[in-house]
Amino acid sequence: MIGRSHTLVLAIGMALSMAAQAHQASPRDAHGATGAGCTPEHAAMGHCTAPETGAHDPSSHPATAASHGCTPEHAAMGHCEMQEPGTHDPGEHDAAPACSPAHAAMGHCVLPDSAPAAPLTPVPPVTDADRAAAFPDLHHHAMEHPSPISTMVSFERLEAWDTDHGTGQMWEATAWLGGDIHRLWLRSQGERLGGRTGSADIEGLYGRSVSPWWDLMLGVRQDVQPDSRTWAAIGMQGLAPHLFEVSATVYVSSGGQVQVKAEVEYDVRFTNRLVLQPAVEATASLKEEPAVGLGSGLNQVEAGLRLRYEISRRFAPYVGLVHERAFGLAATHARATGRHGRDTRVVAGIRIWF
Repeated sequence: MIGRSHTLVLAIGMALSMAAQAHQASPRDAHGATGAGCTPEHAAMGHCTAPETGAHDPSSHPATAASHGCTPEHAAMGHCEMQEPGTHDPGEHDAAPACSPAHAAMGHCVLPDSAPAAPLTPVPPVTDADRAAAFPDLHHHAMEHPSPISTMVSFERLEAWDTDHGTGQMWEATAWLGGDIHRLWLRSQGERLGGRTGSADIEGLYGRSVSPWWDLMLGVRQDVQPDSRTWAAIGMQGLAPHLFEVSATVYVSSGGQVQVKAEVEYDVRFTNRLVLQPAVEATASLKEEPAVGLGSGLNQVEAGLRLRYEISRRFAPYVGLVHERAFGLAATHARATGRHGRDTRVVAGIRIWF
């Protein structure tokens, strides 16, 4: 029994050894067969046939490149032919490869021999007159800055009206002298009714810029009509956020009376020349003075809506609607002097500055 098993093991070992020797002896023959793992497409491109050992010919690559993946268009442009090693000629880059007849007709296929030595547009030589014009003699006054002192005179409102209660005129003027920080101001406001001056005052103020948009004002106000009276004044004026023109002033008279006057304006620009300006002005007093028509608290409010057309920035005619109302003792005094405690009127005027 043991002898039979030993004989069977020897037979199997010899068979396996013979099979291994046969595989090592001819691997190429095994892979060269068109059977195992080679698709018909690869076989058609020659990828399933291994080259003979030692039979590789480099000259066969151009033919291979032309036959594998090279379209007729690339072949026509010469892109499918590989250059022989060591045969590269740098001078051949001077020629324009693959130049179509259309490009050749436009002259794009011929490279210039070299850049022209002279510019196409002649440059005239530099003369003494050119040097004198480029470096003129500088005078002492040519380097001075403009004067820091400026002036301006403005009639913000110069208007008239004609109503059933009579005619009237009103002015509101401002003038200043100075620079960006320090200025001297003159302000005047008044009204005429029926040919007579109902009220008029003039203010002399010193303005100090405390921010890029606000000035602190200090000075005096002199009432001319209806009664002569002197007031000390302190206030602020400038441009509030959202472009509101604001002016607020507190006046203190010698008799201890305190008066506050505030005004707010806003410009609504429909065009560069057509501007609608709503404005509100209010006046309040601290103490009652029946003799001059001042009550304690709010005395008068005036609201106006004026539409102007700027023929130039310096000159603009306008029309508007103004409503004026007096309160308390001020209204009583207005009726006692022949005026109205509440009045609405259409006005026309001009706005001018220089």
